[in-house]
Amino acid sequence: MNLPNYEFLSAPLWLITTLHLLTLSLHLVAMNFLLGGVIVVVQGAMRGRVQQPALARWTRLLPTAMAATVTLGVAPLLFLQLVYPRQAYAAAIVSGWFWLLIIAAVIVVYTAIYVAAVRSEKSGKIHLPALLVALIGLLYVSIAYGSIFAMAERPELIHQLYTKVQSGFVWNPATGDYLLRWLHMVLGAVTVGGFCVAALNRDDAEMYQTGKSFFVFGMALGAVVGLAYLVSLAPYLVALMHTPAIWALMAAIVFALGALHFFFAKKLPASGAMLFVSLFGMVYVRHTVRLVKLAGQFDPGHWRVAPQWGPFLLFVVCFVAALATMTYMLRLFFAHDTAT
Repeated sequence: MNLPNYEFLSAPLWLITTLHLLTLSLHLVAMNFLLGGVIVVVQGAMRGRVQQPALARWTRLLPTAMAATVTLGVAPLLFLQLVYPRQAYAAAIVSGWFWLLIIAAVIVVYTAIYVAAVRSEKSGKIHLPALLVALIGLLYVSIAYGSIFAMAERPELIHQLYTKVQSGFVWNPATGDYLLRWLHMVLGAVTVGGFCVAALNRDDAEMYQTGKSFFVFGMALGAVVGLAYLVSLAPYLVALMHTPAIWALMAAIVFALGALHFFFAKKLPASGAMLFVSLFGMVYVRHTVRLVKLAGQFDPGHWRVAPQWGPFLLFVVCFVAALATMTYMLRLFFAHDTAT
């Protein structure tokens, strides 16, 4: 009896890749909004430079940001596993307990954020311990994902580690593969978080200045770390330069500078649009780096394509509904906040 062959793509690769990059970019926007927002609030509360009521108002928005981050994170993870199941699952098995701990960490973060939001609603003050717990949990989730997905790009490392230990307590030892990338992501969150704080509090001079400081600091330091990360990719740079990703990288840098220019000109919608395009370009570059690293070992273009349009239609309907729901939640928040 011949067993069914499940190694196929349920849609053309170009469509899966496009949806993956788009949904991942949207997830990163929500995640940056959340992580950057928590960092801004924690720093403001610890240094006491921003009034507690202003920070408390922002804290009450964090549960919605957390919901958006989790919801928008499902699709890119599924698209990644659709194309790279062997690599993703193998890496997750090697670091199995660290992978499962992500679920516990997300639950703890969710709880801590709700505690902070409820406390701020009642007292008008920041509940710093809860936000610190949330920040630690978010940092763990981000670096765990970075570690495991970086390992997925090194099949020989997966084989080597699993041959030695099968406990699931193995952390990716190749820190050079993901540490700078993770730090660049955190600084990106600081940049986006600062932009959102400034944009949503443009009428509050104190909060606007706080957001502006984080936006400029995050972008400047992120550029330095991003350059260091690019240098760390030296073995792959020649191959990367023969792909469209090198032009996407240049465009992303130009759009980031454009976002900075329009921010200082207080044309925040244009600045936000350029910031998103820059982020999307970076996501595309990172996708290409994965392909370059796996070259000679795995080529997703060789997958058999057997379209299953029903599930994709269901995904589109659910995805649009999720975006509409999150937009409605944000409108409710700001309508209630303005009324009070």
